[in-house]
Amino acid sequence: MQFQNPQKQEPNISEKAWISETAIIIGNVYIGDNVFVAHNAIIRADEPGSSIVIMDGCNVQDNVIIHALSHSQVLINPDTSLAHGCIVHGPCQIGKGCFIGFGSVVFDCMIGDDTLVLHNATVRKVSIPDGKVVSDGMAINKQDAVENLDDITSDLIEFKGSVIMANINLVHGYQALEMKVESK
Repeated sequence: MQFQNPQKQEPNISEKAWISETAIIIGNVYIGDNVFVAHNAIIRADEPGSSIVIMDGCNVQDNVIIHALSHSQVLINPDTSLAHGCIVHGPCQIGKGCFIGFGSVVFDCMIGDDTLVLHNATVRKVSIPDGKVVSDGMAINKQDAVENLDDITSDLIEFKGSVIMANINLVHGYQALEMKVESK
């Protein structure tokens, strides 16, 4: 479902994206090509001056919440995965090719390219450089803690790539089903 926000802004969604019927998208939201938005996701840019940009090739999995505070932006760069039940709260910028794990919370932060925030982690008020890993359950809320983060490994690079491909395949598969139904 798509709604205007109180400022009368409407979502701008690519025809090449696939959005579940149970997802809720409100306000000043841009969604690019080959984006998969799963069931019960909530993407909300309804406060004054807020915006959300989800670039090409991203996936927003089941029960993800993305919200931008007044006069803030959430920017999710291409080929990034937001896994089941995570919360992304603006102001926030997530780099290209990132993975945000199940139940994680990211808020008021900048996350560099090819970075993984694994399951049930919290990242707040920090800037994380490219190619780092926030381990399961970690809370990173002081900049000096960022210095101790591990570098991404080849198996994690392979993992996040497989998640992107699986979700792009879902976009194409669901679109094919919809076209088949429409042609009947």
